[in-house]
Amino acid sequence: MLKRSYKKIVSAVSFAVLLGASVNAVSMTAGEGNFSPYVDNKGNISLPNDFRVGMVHLGSWFVPEGGASGFHDVYTERASAEAYRKTGKFPDGATLVKELRGAKVGDYTTGKGVNHAVSGVKQWFVMIKDAKGRFPGNKIWGDGWGWALYKPDDKSKQLAVDYKVDCLSCHLPAKDTDLVYVEAYPTLTK
Repeated sequence: MLKRSYKKIVSAVSFAVLLGASVNAVSMTAGEGNFSPYVDNKGNISLPNDFRVGMVHLGSWFVPEGGASGFHDVYTERASAEAYRKTGKFPDGATLVKELRGAKVGDYTTGKGVNHAVSGVKQWFVMIKDAKGRFPGNKIWGDGWGWALYKPDDKSKQLAVDYKVDCLSCHLPAKDTDLVYVEAYPTLTK
């Protein structure tokens, strides 16, 4: 009888330990260890696949001249847009993808000199919100974000080297809105 009770206790303790380990593993995956599916454990950022249909379109910019001319369409996860609507801030792990496309002008029934986006992409920018400062030694992380740049000739190669040199100067005027120009994103308002 004592042997059976001992076996039950050992089994119950083993189950509790395994359950605890499983809960911790799930917590780590959902939290610290994997806060974004687009970031590996070294802080390397990848370009999200098929974001145009898998994410929410926040809004667009049109730049008429210069190297960045064309349409700038910006996307994020639905949950990130919903969180922003509630709090006025992007949640930890939020992904912003900005796609730059050239423009073509033509005359249409809606008017003369109408601009539309062309199919060719110039480049993509990706930002990942990092409220915890997870990658302090990594130069593409800082000021609450991870920063990345991709060109269409190799979507797997991230080109930003140092966010302070490559990215920050364009975003500093938006420092009051967490370095994001939110005024062009009507999806973020109710």
